[in-house]
Amino acid sequence: MAEILKPLGLAALIAFGGAAFAQDSDTTTEAPAEEAPAAEEAPATGDAPAASPDLDMGETVGEDAAPQVETYVDGVFDDWQRECLRIPGNEGPAPCQITQFLREEPEGAPVGKVSIGKLPEGSEANAGSMIIVPLGVLLTQQMTVGVDSAAPKRYPFRFCDPNGCVAQIGYTADEIAAFKAGVEATLTVVPVAAPDQKVELPVSLAGFTAAWDSLERPVAPQNTSPAADAAQ
Repeated sequence: MAEILKPLGLAALIAFGGAAFAQDSDTTTEAPAEEAPAAEEAPATGDAPAASPDLDMGETVGEDAAPQVETYVDGVFDDWQRECLRIPGNEGPAPCQITQFLREEPEGAPVGKVSIGKLPEGSEANAGSMIIVPLGVLLTQQMTVGVDSAAPKRYPFRFCDPNGCVAQIGYTADEIAAFKAGVEATLTVVPVAAPDQKVELPVSLAGFTAAWDSLERPVAPQNTSPAADAAQ
């Protein structure tokens, strides 16, 4: 099958590395600022006009800027690899997830990436997944994911940006068990350039069980609100 989707650049694949699947992708829109009243005309003087006290003069961004996290691979399990985040100052276990690049052809350039990580006990989903595919997919047709001959499930895209289009998916324990027992998953999208065609992206499940079992399940943050303290 001729390759239809555009390969993703390295920067795009790195941009969605680490624990991106757990990040909140909700966007907010700032309300338009109220029109500032016109400044009163200052009396002319021989000196240069003084800076208005209402202006923000800014501050220098230096060593006190937020520390940068680093993504690194610390394990390979057949067709899966474990990616972790190195966070400056983090004294606990590094957050990790398992990943695989998506290709239309076995030796083709990557056109996307799938990342899967464990969620805390008590979460509605057993696992969280972020899948990125290149721009140019038909968003209204959404994305389907199926394992072997089982009926696939359909998922919407959450957002698109210059790097690609992203779906954020929750998997149940039964669905993770299907990945463990399966041979290959198939991710299907419809390209805008050929809306009468479907592009099937194979996801090898070789090594999935070992990769999944290598992950630690994160602990849910404790609720330290006054209401929670009063209930104890």
